Amino acid sequence: MTPHASPSTPSSGRRVRSALAVALAETLTEREWSILTTVNRLRLATGLQLERLHFADLTGKSKSVVRWRVLKRLVDAQALMPLTRRVGGSLRGSAQLTYALDVTGERLLRLRRNLSAGKERIRRPAPIGERFVAHTLATSELYVQLTERSQAEDFTVDTFLAEPAAWWPNGAGGWMKPDAYLSVSSGEITDHWWVEVDLATEAAPTLRGKFLAYIDFVQQGQLGPGDVVPRVLVTVPTDARRDVMATVVAKLPAPADELFAVVLHDEAVGWLTAELSVAADE
Repeated sequence: MTPHASPSTPSSGRRVRSALAVALAETLTEREWSILTTVNRLRLATGLQLERLHFADLTGKSKSVVRWRVLKRLVDAQALMPLTRRVGGSLRGSAQLTYALDVTGERLLRLRRNLSAGKERIRRPAPIGERFVAHTLATSELYVQLTERSQAEDFTVDTFLAEPAAWWPNGAGGWMKPDAYLSVSSGEITDHWWVEVDLATEAAPTLRGKFLAYIDFVQQGQLGPGDVVPRVLVTVPTDARRDVMATVVAKLPAPADELFAVVLHDEAVGWLTAELSVAADE
């Protein structure tokens, strides 16, 4: 005789958690669903980044109060997981925390998309270090700034994929592994970009090897997302680091001068939109 599962067995625990996720799904607002989708897209986001994306319709003190309540509810339900690391020193509470998708968040997104395990990536990070957190949050910040800019100007963020969703087969059995892939459009013009977010932690030979992979991709006649070869935007933290990058790129074979663009983190979104405007005017 096959024994029945007791309440303490893993299978019973999974059924209970799934039932709780179904019940929670029926109560989530569109804002809460959007927050879960954003965190899954980016892997990590700070409370302040989520506030800028999903609470911009609120003003004054109500913005931070509602953000705190919503994020606390999602954390209490194990839909979001706050990391112990806090960002900066002047902010308090949930704005200062970094959030990842938690176990219930995974189940909720699968329920909404009618997914079975393994069919699509739901990105809950494994144990992570400080360097990964800083790098991922810098990539997330690019998405936040780009989204904010698109709401004020006449262009659309069509696609933004953080790694590993941004990775692309290189035709030789390996992968192109940018930190992000994005496409933006204005009218009939669409620009495609692979993004490398640099935090000045890699030596010049490492950068050269990474950039040569993009050169090889082009020289082999490969195509990326959108059936085009995306250009490569490299964002850097300082002018000195930009000089280092420019030196590395200048020593690469063709078509490096057309393929790579190196800009400061804080200037990246303005540079992207300016490039889109130039293309639209041609």
